[in-house]
This record gives sequence, structure tokens and C-alpha cells, in this order.
Amino acid sequence: MAGKAELVDRIATLTGIPKTHVAMVFDSLFDLTSDALAAGDKVTVPNFGTFVVSERGARQGRNPATGEPITISASKSVRFKVSKNLKDRL
Repeated sequence: MAGKAELVDRIATLTGIPKTHVAMVFDSLFDLTSDALAAGDKVTVPNFGTFVVSERGARQGRNPATGEPITISASKSVRFKVSKNLKDRL
């Protein structure tokens, strides 16, 4: 089970809720999560883990083809920390 369609099908089967409603909730969940992360908030899902925005400063690097030094600009990314409960299940 990996994709959205598979998850929506499984949730609809387990709960008896129509797939269209499950898909709307699924999309809303990830839209809200994205909005919260974009605002700089962390998102904690109990028994699953925590999503947090990580900032990486500008730094010097090298062009692997030419060896010339280049400046790599600052960037942001999302990091995920697994909860203890999920880690124990793995």
C-alpha cells in the first residue's frame, strides 16, 4: 500500500465512508499540513511522528564537472522524526 488511491480505498472499506469523502479528507489533511509547515509550525501526528521545517544556510560547494567553486544558496526542507510507538512497531 503506497499511493493515495490505495489508501483512500482501504480507508473507505474499513470505515464504510464513501471514497469521495475520504479523498476530500485526505487532500484536506495534507493541504493543512503543508500550510502549517509553510507558516513555520511543526506538525505532530500522535503515534506516528513529527514534521518540522529545517533551514540550511548558504554554503560553498564545487561543480563536479569542472571543479570550480560555486555558492549553494540557502534552502528549507521538511524533516520527519518517527515517534517511539511507530519505531517500536518497525
